[in-house]
Amino acid sequence: MDHDGIDAVLFDLDGVITPTAEKHMQAWNRMFSAYFADRGIDPYSDEDYFRYIDGKPRVEGIASMLAARGITLEQGGETEGDDDEIAAAADTVTGLGLRKNIVFRELLDEGIEAYPGSVAYLDALDAAGIASCVVSSSKNARPVLEAAGLRDRFEIVVDGLVAQADQIPGKPRPDTYLRGAELLGVPADRCAVIEDAVSGVQAGAAGGFGKVIGVDRGAGRDVLLREGADLVVVDLAELIPGLTGARS
Repeated sequence: MDHDGIDAVLFDLDGVITPTAEKHMQAWNRMFSAYFADRGIDPYSDEDYFRYIDGKPRVEGIASMLAARGITLEQGGETEGDDDEIAAAADTVTGLGLRKNIVFRELLDEGIEAYPGSVAYLDALDAAGIASCVVSSSKNARPVLEAAGLRDRFEIVVDGLVAQADQIPGKPRPDTYLRGAELLGVPADRCAVIEDAVSGVQAGAAGGFGKVIGVDRGAGRDVLLREGADLVVVDLAELIPGLTGARS
């Protein structure tokens, strides 16, 4: 990718910098498989993850998945912390999200290592003087960065907790990415968005950003291009050669 005119890169986290998308997929699979089996309805699949959940805020993803199976639940009260175990027992959208998050935290405790190509690209951006930040729908973005040893690489993290506190609409709306650009002090048209999720690519395409780069971790190259990516790579190291003479 030619980096001319790009002053900042806005990264999704799960599946872009760290392979936590795989852990999220496992956690969603365990939670929904058990929930659907208890109700004798069509089993959950990884195709469901990419179609209904990937990249979306937790509550929106759950509601979308349930609607696809003809299920409607009350949202339930938001809670994060000591009461999670109790709230997870509730048959609500929030309760299902907390069940998934408990499984995800257990998987995260097993450890996480960033993609080497993504770390190499971050190093190359730093050397080129191009700013970066993380924009993630996940409420676990900071623990993931800490587990991967990357928390100190990002001064700005716009995650699910920030979006909830500031009432910022989530992906596929571009608002969280626009907030990241605002906090960096860089106009959207001089930022590149890097995403592996269809909803994230849609957000980038809707926000008037300079470039939208898709990372194919399973969504499919053609799908990401169709939904708004300017180019698609399988590893961020592929972008490093384009940093030579990047600044205009």
